[in-house]
Amino acid sequence: MKKETKRERFVRIANKRTNEVLYRLRVLGGCANRRMYEFTDKDKKMIFDAIEKEVERVKNLFSKKEDFQL
Repeated sequence: MKKETKRERFVRIANKRTNEVLYRLRVLGGCANRRMYEFTDKDKKMIFDAIEKEVERVKNLFSKKEDFQL
């Protein structure tokens, strides 16, 4: 049995997790149905500010240099 490489493991896990995030965003989109829910512009702003902040944080993790320098 072939051992999974770091790249193969990354692709497998990243695909699964990305699809999970996209699914959850679609589910959240259901809350935009004004026939079923009532929300304010402030509510909407708070939701998307939180999402955008977390996306930016994760993007920065991918850009981080991990080399140590004095």
